[in-house]
Amino acid sequence: METNMWSKKGATLSDKSAQKEFGLTKEEIIEAINARKLQYRENSVYGSPFLRLIRSEVEALVAEKYGSNYLQKKKFKQELGQVNKELRNLNVQILALEQRKAELQASLNES
Repeated sequence: METNMWSKKGATLSDKSAQKEFGLTKEEIIEAINARKLQYRENSVYGSPFLRLIRSEVEALVAEKYGSNYLQKKKFKQELGQVNKELRNLNVQILALEQRKAELQASLNES
C-alpha cells in the first residue's frame, strides 16, 4: 500500500473503531497483522496507545472472513438504523407542531 494512504482522510481507522464498526476482535486484528494481511502503525492520543489500520485492508479482511455480502448488509443495517432514528425525530417534531397548531386554533376560536 502506498504511504499516502496513511495521511489520506478517512483511509485509516483505529483498531478500536475496526472492532466496533466491523465486529472484529482484538485477537483477529493481531492475527491478521501477524499474517501480513493488515498493515499498522502505532499511535497514541493523550497517552492511550492504539493501532492505526488501513480501512480498505480491514474491509478486505472482513469480506474474506465473513463473505462479500457481510459489509453490504452491515452498511444497510447501519443506514436503516439512521433512517429509523430520523423518522423518530421527525415524528416528535410532528407531534410538537400538531400540539402548537391546536393551541393556536384554540386561541383563534377564543378571540
